Amino acid sequence: MADGRFDVNDPDLREFFLRHEVTQAVGKLGDAFTPRWGRMHPQEMVEHLLWAFELSTGQARTECRVPEAELPRMKTFLYHNRPTPQEFMNPVLAAGLPPLRYGSLSEATGALTRELERFIDGRRAGEHLYTHPIFGPIGYDEWHRTHYKHTYHHLLQFGLIEE
Repeated sequence: MADGRFDVNDPDLREFFLRHEVTQAVGKLGDAFTPRWGRMHPQEMVEHLLWAFELSTGQARTECRVPEAELPRMKTFLYHNRPTPQEFMNPVLAAGLPPLRYGSLSEATGALTRELERFIDGRRAGEHLYTHPIFGPIGYDEWHRTHYKHTYHHLLQFGLIEE
């Protein structure tokens, strides 16, 4: 990170990270990279991040199986200033990752860059809500927090940034 700190509650730091550091870090990723933990290979990770950004822009849809009464408790994670644990498993993906959609890591990276830009430069005002598989319907600020924690987690996973 630009100044080496993680702070989910600093909107300027989150914005800088998402706007500048994610694309730069993912651009260094190659097919031969191996993760420090987990089973994803590079293109799976990029397409997984892409899917999350598509959820936040309404380009993809999912359902949230978390009972509505538990959502406030689940959302507290978005405000706790700690990274996502290494072996966290999204319950929607417990059965495995979906098939790859792109023919190469380069194509997937280009799609991720475009979707990340759509999110950052898209609608911020008004509470347009899109469903997250764990947090339920959330607006821009909570998606911003989600993407910060999520991309930070996966960039660490592949050694593209350091804590």
